[in-house]
Amino acid sequence: MNYLAHLYLAGDNPDLIVGGFIADAVKGKQIETFNTEIIKGIRLHRQIDMFTDSHPVIERGKAALRPKFRKFAGIVMDVFGDHFLAKNWSDYSDLDLKDYTEQVYTLLHQYKESMPERSQYTLHYMSMQDWLMNYQHIEGIKRALSGLARRSRFPSGMENAHKELERHYIFYQSIFHEFLPDLVKFVDQERKINTRGLFL
Repeated sequence: MNYLAHLYLAGDNPDLIVGGFIADAVKGKQIETFNTEIIKGIRLHRQIDMFTDSHPVIERGKAALRPKFRKFAGIVMDVFGDHFLAKNWSDYSDLDLKDYTEQVYTLLHQYKESMPERSQYTLHYMSMQDWLMNYQHIEGIKRALSGLARRSRFPSGMENAHKELERHYIFYQSIFHEFLPDLVKFVDQERKINTRGLFL
């Protein structure tokens, strides 16, 4: 899952939200520079990634994408996931998506100075261009995947992946709706175990 999903799954704990946002930019012992709750958010993000990457439902989507996008199929599936979460937001939250994204941007900016430089850069463009709201539109997904393609060191074809979403929309939508309840259940279980220190 991509940015919106990780933020959503972090719940309403500010430190977990921040940890979930910066997780991919935190390397090695750098994790030790953050407080306990942010570390939990970083590790929750990583648990979510492992669960998602190994889930058989997600593997069906990646298998369909792999002939065109090879090792980048998982990244494409993550972005597709954010599209369907944004598109169906009212099914998963009582808070309007616009209100939610504005609150999240405000929160993340409050922590910006303590974030890794890569996360600060991402937050600047994410909030300026309103990525989280725009994920609900195919054009927003196209921009997100094109940005990932530009930042990749190898040719990925991700700049064209939105066409696969348009072409097989019902297929990828069904994967999302089948997978998300399992992911939410997993995160709920991890939270309960977390009271006994799982993420630490």
